[in-house]
Amino acid sequence: MSTPDRMIAGSQRRQVRERALGLLYEAEVKGVEMAELLASLELPLDPYARFLATGTADSQAGIDARLEELSARWPVARMPALDRAILRMASYELAHSTDLSVAVIINEAVELAHEYSTPSSPGFVNGLLSQVAAAVRLSEP
Repeated sequence: MSTPDRMIAGSQRRQVRERALGLLYEAEVKGVEMAELLASLELPLDPYARFLATGTADSQAGIDARLEELSARWPVARMPALDRAILRMASYELAHSTDLSVAVIINEAVELAHEYSTPSSPGFVNGLLSQVAAAVRLSEP
C-alpha cells in the first residue's frame, strides 16, 4: 500500500514519527479522541504524521489485541505509556506502510524507545515488534 511517506527523507521521517508519537501520547494522557486533538492544532500537520496518528488511533483496539496476544506475560495496560504509543504506531506502520522495510520501521521504533522511554524499552520494543512484523508481513523476514 502506498502511503503519504513516499517523498520524505530519512531524517525528516524521524521528525514526523516523533510528532505522531507525541500526538498519540498526548491523546492518551488527556483522554481525548485523535480527531479532537488534531482539530486543536495551530500549525498544519505533515501528511505522514496525520496518517500515522489517525490510523494508529483508529486501529488501536485491533493493535492492542495483537500486542496482548504476542506479549502474553506483559499486558498492554501495564506497559509504559510511551512504549504503548511506540508499539501501536510501529504496528500500524508495519501493517499499512508496506513500501517501507520492516527493518526501517523497527529501527525507528527502537530509536524512539531509546530516546524517550526506559532503559529496558528498546529491547522490549524490538522483540515485540519483530513478532508483530512476522505476523503482518508474512513474506518479509
